[in-house]
Amino acid sequence: MSKISAHLPSSITPFSVISQIARRIRIVPLVILLLSTVPAWFVTETIAQPEVRAYTARVDLAIDRLPDENYETVLTRAEAAARAAAQRSFDQDILVTDVSIIVSVQNYGAIAPVLTLGVSRPQWRARPDAQNWATYFKTARSLLFFEKEPTTSNPVPAASSLPTPK
Repeated sequence: MSKISAHLPSSITPFSVISQIARRIRIVPLVILLLSTVPAWFVTETIAQPEVRAYTARVDLAIDRLPDENYETVLTRAEAAARAAAQRSFDQDILVTDVSIIVSVQNYGAIAPVLTLGVSRPQWRARPDAQNWATYFKTARSLLFFEKEPTTSNPVPAASSLPTPK
């Protein structure tokens, strides 16, 4: 058999009191958490070193061939343009750590890259010469139709001494 017992109302804590206590228990850590984040953020921002934002400057240059200009002269002008662009890139922005320059030449409608220059700021300070850091494209001469003058290695054969028919 089961025994039914009645509880006295004074011995039972009403649920409304428990829910108020539980609400306060949840609110107190939340308030502490919210109030502690701002000072923690402020301390980390004042102590931490600032982030350095360095980047590579990329420059594309195009030069036109002048009349009666040979390939070596065009290449010299391309080196001078690359040197000036590298120096300008480093001078304009102190956050630039590397420079990448591509110089293309246009010759009667044909366009081809002639050289690329990739250099870091410390390397450029040590040797500011485009020839040291440039990479030259070997096929640019033929792509731009700067073929060397044809040589006459096969002379025209002399008339043969065969008898002429009568």
